[in-house]
Amino acid sequence: MTEGELRELLTRPFVDEVEVTAAFQARTEAVWGAPLSPEEVVARILQDVRTRGDAAVIEYAAKLDGARLTPDTLWVSEGEWEAALEQVPAEVMDALEAACENIRRYHAQVRPQSWVMVEDDGIVLGQKVTPLDRVAIYVPGGSAPLVSTVLMCAVPAKVAKVGEVVMASPVGVSGQMNPYILAAARLAGVDRVLKVGGAQAVAALAYGTETIPAVDKIVGPGNIFVTLAKKMVYGRVGIDSLAGPSEILVLADESAEPRFVAADLLSQAEHDPEAAAVLLTDSEDLAERVREEVLTQLEKLDRRDIARLSVERHGFILVCRDIEEAARWANVVAPEHLELCVANPFGMLHLIRHAGAIFLGHIACESIGDYIAGPNHVLPTNGTARFSSPLGTEDFLKRSSIISYTEAGLARLGPQAVRLAGIEGLDGHANALRVRLERLQES
Repeated sequence: MTEGELRELLTRPFVDEVEVTAAFQARTEAVWGAPLSPEEVVARILQDVRTRGDAAVIEYAAKLDGARLTPDTLWVSEGEWEAALEQVPAEVMDALEAACENIRRYHAQVRPQSWVMVEDDGIVLGQKVTPLDRVAIYVPGGSAPLVSTVLMCAVPAKVAKVGEVVMASPVGVSGQMNPYILAAARLAGVDRVLKVGGAQAVAALAYGTETIPAVDKIVGPGNIFVTLAKKMVYGRVGIDSLAGPSEILVLADESAEPRFVAADLLSQAEHDPEAAAVLLTDSEDLAERVREEVLTQLEKLDRRDIARLSVERHGFILVCRDIEEAARWANVVAPEHLELCVANPFGMLHLIRHAGAIFLGHIACESIGDYIAGPNHVLPTNGTARFSSPLGTEDFLKRSSIISYTEAGLARLGPQAVRLAGIEGLDGHANALRVRLERLQES
C-alpha cells in the first residue's frame, strides 16, 4: 500500500462536498422559493442577517428551528439560568465541576506570556500577549446536550482572560435551553448565552445586530451550515478550524486487550457515518480478535446503525510488518485521536509526529480525553494534524511584536536595512532610515 492509497481509503467529505438530497432541496424551495445548495443557503442567510439584523435572526430561528423569539428574549435571562441550575442533579454538577477544574488546570499550564530581550546597544525586542476582547463559542443543539463542548471551548477562553465569552446554541419551540448546557456554561464562566444557532447565529456574531454584539472569534463545532458560515465569515472574524468527521487510529501490539480496542474504535464510529475507525497492528491474531469483537459489540450499541455505516465506509484493520512500520503509517494518517495500545507506549512516543491527541497505554481511552482528562477535545481532523493543533488557551490570545531602537542600534543595523530596501526597490522605506542616519551623523 502507498501513502496515497491509504489517504484515499480515509478520504471523507468536507463541508463543500456534502451530497445535496432531493429532500434538502425541497425544504430550501419551501423556505426560499428555489432549490438551493448548502453554500447558497448560507450565503443568503449571512447577507440577510447582515442587512436586516435582529429581524432576520428571529425569522430564521422560527423557520429553521421552530423558536419563537423576540429581541427581548434572544438571550437567556438570569431567571432562566437559575431555574435551569435547579434542575441539574448534584452528582451531575460534581462531574461538571471535576471536568471544569481539570480543563482549567491543564490550559493554565500552556498560557503564553509576554517577554522582552535587551541587546548590548540598548535595542529592545519582544512580544506582547493580549487576550481577545470578545469571543463566541458555538454549541450544537439536538437531543444530546454537549456539555463537554461548552467546557472545552469556554474554559480556555476564560483562562486566557478574554473580556467577554458569549455562547450561542439553538432552542426549539419551547424557547428553553437544555439545563445541563446552561449548568456547564455557568461553571465555565460564560458571560451571556444566545438562544440562536445555525448560520444565522454565526452571521449575527460576525457582523453584529441591534442586540447581538460582534465578536472577534467564533469557535466550536456545528453542522454543515454552521461550518460553511464560519468558513464564509473568516476574515471578518477569526475561527478555530473547519472540522471534518471524527476519527480514531489505534496502534496496538499483542499486549493489547481486543475488547478495549474494539470498544474504542466503535466509540468514534458511533459519531457519524463518515467517521473513521482504524487499527494498525503487527499481530495478525490481535487483528482477527478485534474484528470479531467489533462485530459483537456493534450490535449492542444504541447507535449501531450509524456505527455500522462508519465501519463499512471508513473502518479497516492494517497488519504491518512491525510496530515501527505501524507508527510510520500513523503519521501518514495524522489522526484526530491516536491511541498507543502497546507494551511500552512512552518508548514509542518519539516516533509519532502527527496526531491531534495521543493516548498512551491500555487504560487511557479516547473517551476519558473527551470528557474529563483536561486536554482539549476540539482537535484537527481529516489529516490536518499535519499542520494544526488542538484548541487551546493560545487560540484566545494574540501576539504583538515589540521593537525599540537606540541610536547605537540604528547606527549598527540601519545601513543594512537601507541596502535591503534598495534591493526591493522601496525608496520610501530606505528614506525613512536615511533621514535618521543623517541626523545621527550631524549630531
